[in-house]
Amino acid sequence: MDFLHFSLILLSFPAIHAAIFTLQNNCNNTIWPGIQPGAGHPLISDGGLQLKPHSSINLTAPHGWSGRFWGRDGCTFDDSGNGRCATGDCGNVLQCKGAGGVPPVSLAEFTLDNPMDFYDVSLVDGYNLPVSIIPLGGSGNCSSVRCVTDLNVKCPDSLQVKGDGGSEVVACKSACTAFQKPEYCCTGEFNNPTICKPTNYSQIFKEACPTSYSYPYDDATSTFTCKQANYLISFC
Repeated sequence: MDFLHFSLILLSFPAIHAAIFTLQNNCNNTIWPGIQPGAGHPLISDGGLQLKPHSSINLTAPHGWSGRFWGRDGCTFDDSGNGRCATGDCGNVLQCKGAGGVPPVSLAEFTLDNPMDFYDVSLVDGYNLPVSIIPLGGSGNCSSVRCVTDLNVKCPDSLQVKGDGGSEVVACKSACTAFQKPEYCCTGEFNNPTICKPTNYSQIFKEACPTSYSYPYDDATSTFTCKQANYLISFC
């Protein structure tokens, strides 16, 4: 088979789309994004990295990837990558290696190429930093999802997580994380969308970030789709 014939055969097959995630730190302080792949999917950047203020980095995810991103802040790591974070810690290490962030954390979640990309910003595990998802290119609805309100300022006393000094609110728990009750977690007898409804606590999150998940069955206004896009994930 000659080269030209071989090349034409290759061109007859559709290209497999790999998404580029651009992580952008709009905060005035350094953050340490964490990345957790879904079961059976590969790690990206070993699950964690440092991102200085007003800087960005491009990461590539393979076809069919799923997983979540979140911001860690207040972190201190030594030269070996051992340390801790005030919020979003994933086991006292810089590179999370597949571990998730300890709630409360604001999450950017993705399932790619199914055949559409599904994505959302979730506050089901609480809130620590503003986070937004902006599709770049692609086709379909491709809406931007922005949670830019500082929920730590509006956090009820019973949900607050305070820093080492004991005065600054550094994160806001979800009611599920704070109280571990089925009516807040949509578990047990409440594991049904017709029974588990928004609560006074979840409505605080929803009013601040209307396009974000505020409780587990908040699908109708919180899940978005796009096809073959790249994604900007912006913190702060």
